[in-house]
Amino acid sequence: MKTAPSPLEIVAAKDFHLETADGRQLIDGMASWWSVCHGYTHPHVIEAVTKQLERLPHVMFGGITHEPAERLASRIAAMLPAELKHVFFADSGSVAVEAAMKMAMGYWRRRGRPERCRFLSFDNAYHGDTTGAMSLCDPDRSMHASYGDAILSQLHAPLPTHPGNEEILREILDRHHHEIAGIFLEPLVQGAGGMRFHDAATVRQIRLLCDEYEVLMITDEIATGFGRTGSMFAIDTCQIVPDIICLGKALTAGTMTMAVTVATSEVFDAFWSDSAGDAFMHGPTFMANPLACAAANASIDLFESEPQVERAREMESKLLAGLQSCR
Repeated sequence: MKTAPSPLEIVAAKDFHLETADGRQLIDGMASWWSVCHGYTHPHVIEAVTKQLERLPHVMFGGITHEPAERLASRIAAMLPAELKHVFFADSGSVAVEAAMKMAMGYWRRRGRPERCRFLSFDNAYHGDTTGAMSLCDPDRSMHASYGDAILSQLHAPLPTHPGNEEILREILDRHHHEIAGIFLEPLVQGAGGMRFHDAATVRQIRLLCDEYEVLMITDEIATGFGRTGSMFAIDTCQIVPDIICLGKALTAGTMTMAVTVATSEVFDAFWSDSAGDAFMHGPTFMANPLACAAANASIDLFESEPQVERAREMESKLLAGLQSCR
C-alpha cells in the first residue's frame, strides 16, 4: 500500500524485546503474531536447533521417519485429550487448515457420503491465507473479502452466543447438514478477526450441535494453543474434544514454521486400509522438518519444566484487576 509507513528494520531480538537498526529497544506485545511463547532466542531452544542442524537439518518425510518427529508426535498426542492421537505434520498454519479440510472431506467420501464437502465457519473468523483457508474466513469483513467470487463457497453463521444466534445456526444446519463435512471454530478467541471473545459454554454448545447433526468439529488452535488462554489448549478450558484440531505458531516457540493437524481414531481409521487409494495423500516438502521438530520438542521441554500456563493465569488476574477501572 502506497500510504503504508516503512517497515521497521529489526536486527536482533531477546526475551520480549526487538532491537531496531537505529538502536531502539521495542516491546513486542504481539509476540510475532502469538508465536514466541518463551521469549526470543531462548537458550534451550537455540541449543536444540543448533545440535539438530549439525546432525540432520532436513530429510523428506515420505517413506522416511526420524526420532525428533516421532518424539514430537508422541508428546503432542500426550498433551491433548486421549481421543486425539493421530498427528499429521504441516509446514504452516494455513497448510494445517487445508489438511484438516481435506481430512474431513476424505472421511465422508470413505463413508460413502461424498456430497459432504462444504464447511461452516463463523462471522469474523480467520483461518489462513491459502485458497481453501480463505474460504473459511468471514466473507464480508476479512482481508480476503474481495476474493469471494473466486474461492470455494462455504457456509457462515454468527457464533451462538445467545438464543437468537443459536436459532440461526440451527436453521442453517437443518437446511445444509447433509452437505457439511465439518464446522471450523477458533475456540474462545477469534484472533485476526478482531480479538473477539466468546465463552466456553458457546464452544460446548457447538460441540453438541455437531453431534446432533453428525458433522465433524474442527478447532483451529493455531493462535490459542500452548497457554494463550490460561490453559494449555482452549479445548481444555471448554472441556470438549473436537474431531480434528490444528496447532501451530507457538508449537516451535516462534523459531520456524511448523504446524500439525491432529485427528481422532474415528477420522484416522477412514483412511487406514490395505488400499493405497484410501490413504491420505498429502505431503508438504518440509513436513516434519527435523529443525522445526527440535525446536518444538525444546519448547515442550520448557512447558514441562517451567510454570508457563500458571504464569498466564497470573497475568490474567493482574490484567483483570488493572483494567477493572476501564469498565
